[in-house]
Amino acid sequence: MTLRPVPESVPTARRWFRKLLEPHAPDGGPCWTRALEDSLLMMSELVTNAVLHPRSQDSRWRVRVEWWREGTRLRVAVHSPGPPEAVRMRPATEDATGGRGLLLVDALADRWWVVASRYGGTAVTFVVDDAWPAAEHD
Repeated sequence: MTLRPVPESVPTARRWFRKLLEPHAPDGGPCWTRALEDSLLMMSELVTNAVLHPRSQDSRWRVRVEWWREGTRLRVAVHSPGPPEAVRMRPATEDATGGRGLLLVDALADRWWVVASRYGGTAVTFVVDDAWPAAEHD
């Protein structure tokens, strides 16, 4: 999915992600695993970071979200402008209203990493190993 770098893109990304993953839910319907719910939260946090911290003066840039189902594993990549080295976890204070996105990704994902995006800029990718039960594997 390609999104404009505006706050309204965050709920759009959540709706899109839920709609695309819904057919892959264990019951083929609205019943999601905790891992899929966590993935939705992590994707939303990464899109929020990409929208709030664009690091680009180019008005044509876009946030891109990609996902892959690999057996029981889910891999999600969020692409945004700016250098990979600019992405880092920062300690969040108790009274801060933000700044916990990468901390959540670090806590919930089985793995995550930051690399240069093939679109230019940065790709933050996370993997959830058991997003689907093994019996649901296609």
